[in-house]
Amino acid sequence: MRVDLFDFELPPERIALRPASPRDSARLLLVEGPQMADRHAGDLPGLLRAGDCLVFNDTRVIPAQLEGVRGEAKVGATLHKREGPRAWIAFVRNAKRVKTGDRIDFGSGVSAIASDRYEDGSILLEFEGEEPVEILLERAGRMPLPPYIAGKRATDEQDRADYQTMFANEPGAVAAPTAALHFTPELMAKLDAAGIEHATLTLHVGAGTFLPVKADDTEDHKMHAEWGRINAATADRLNAVRARGNRLIAVGTTSLRLLESAAGEDDVIRPFEGDTAIFITPGYRFKAIDGLVTNFHLPRSTLFMLVSALMGRETMQAAYAHAIETGYRFYSYGDASLLLPARE
Repeated sequence: MRVDLFDFELPPERIALRPASPRDSARLLLVEGPQMADRHAGDLPGLLRAGDCLVFNDTRVIPAQLEGVRGEAKVGATLHKREGPRAWIAFVRNAKRVKTGDRIDFGSGVSAIASDRYEDGSILLEFEGEEPVEILLERAGRMPLPPYIAGKRATDEQDRADYQTMFANEPGAVAAPTAALHFTPELMAKLDAAGIEHATLTLHVGAGTFLPVKADDTEDHKMHAEWGRINAATADRLNAVRARGNRLIAVGTTSLRLLESAAGEDDVIRPFEGDTAIFITPGYRFKAIDGLVTNFHLPRSTLFMLVSALMGRETMQAAYAHAIETGYRFYSYGDASLLLPARE
């Protein structure tokens, strides 16, 4: 399928540089079949049904962006996938100046040895010392804000709180599951009172989620793998929700992708632990979910392709045109949508 079918014009001023405050005051575009309505995230208890279950990603963002030197050369690294207790694959700026075996000094007593180099240009970094890598990153790293935010302003201390969801528990992500940023303890209490359930799974979001689709055809695009886990108790509970006729609503494309990776052709969700590189485009048959809460995504991105697969490309083009025209805020710190496809 041609990638340019998923293009649209986005005015730069529509890119949110800070989240809404309070978080649940963000706008929310309800897209139900072909119908649209302007609401707010705080309206979710009245937009869902008692017995529905929201599925959140409990990954925790680590300060995975590092600045260092290799000899005289400045080197930047963004970790995107753990490969071992002390090894991470990283996208490296100025990578041509780094050779296998080189030592990169990131300051604050943090250093790594460059090891394997991969086809996409990323490099395996083996961190030196005995302290857990998470402690080293807290000392030397920065929160890895998406390039469309980091290119407009500097990362600051406020981002350490802003770029973390209330469900963040399992360290390992280098990008936030941003749809869940709209949820607050107050909103969760209202959802509970409305009889709307919630569950969690873990998908460690990688920096590959921000990479542009450079291919002209979706068949030629290669997704980066991300590690996820759904335990047996959670799988059983989610299957029970659907068995009694209620809906599973994924909160974020990361939750959706892991649920779909764990579901078989019989539409049963099974326990899952490992890597997924699932790429969802129009024509895909959804097996695990009945709806999606998600932010507004980049033109020509794999995530806009995913929402187009769920709702139909023309519906999403119309929804995004409406969002742009009426001032919705886009991307990681932006507003939300609730996507409920028509079911036969």
